[in-house]
Amino acid sequence: MPLDTKVHQQLWRQYAQTRDPAIRETLITENAYLIKYVAGRLNIYFSANLEYDDLVSFGVFGLIDAIDKFDPNKGVKFETYASLRIRGAIIDNIRELDWVPRSLRQKGKELEKAYTELENEFGRPPTDQETADKLGLSMKEFTKYVNDASISTLVSLEEVVEQNSDYGDDPSFEDISENPAKQAEFTEMKELLASEIENLSEKERTVITFYYFEELTLKEISAIMKVSESRISQLHTKAISKLRGRLSSHVSYFAE
Repeated sequence: MPLDTKVHQQLWRQYAQTRDPAIRETLITENAYLIKYVAGRLNIYFSANLEYDDLVSFGVFGLIDAIDKFDPNKGVKFETYASLRIRGAIIDNIRELDWVPRSLRQKGKELEKAYTELENEFGRPPTDQETADKLGLSMKEFTKYVNDASISTLVSLEEVVEQNSDYGDDPSFEDISENPAKQAEFTEMKELLASEIENLSEKERTVITFYYFEELTLKEISAIMKVSESRISQLHTKAISKLRGRLSSHVSYFAE
């Protein structure tokens, strides 16, 4: 049974003061559910290549790192901070395995480049047909191309999230609420992201909203939108490629 809030806060205070291994073990046990949550969301992409248990084992290192580096006085929720650390640890381990073929990573970059160039040319988001023509592909080939790029696009997105959410790496880190410059930058990027999401197609916008803001899995989104999970994955890949292309000249802090 989870500890109540007051007991949990008291544990954090005691651990911050004593670094007692027994308290650390309790904090790991009490927050282990975060590993299962993050691993479950990522497993929808990696299940063909990695076991769920592998993702969970990678995530354990992230949780331990989060507990060791978390400062309860910063005013940041541990769940938020730990989830980023866990996801970062999983992605780091996947990256070290290097099972994503270079050809797939290249497709992800080419797709992003095509969307960017076409939007600059037309002054509007390109259609699938226009993008396929740009890449010299038939629509059938384009669909497979997007599917192939989906894994590399996810890894690339998670890298962006991790790199721009590095709370705690630097002991001199200041909470964003205490830093007017960082707060202004963060607000500007949120506004820019909201604007760019509005420019996506309705289905792409729905997938992004459900996945990143409602935190649903692709399976859950598939059930709601009544299309296959592979189609949801395609929409996700195209949306992220477009957003990355549009925001490439800005600070990549668009995952919040």
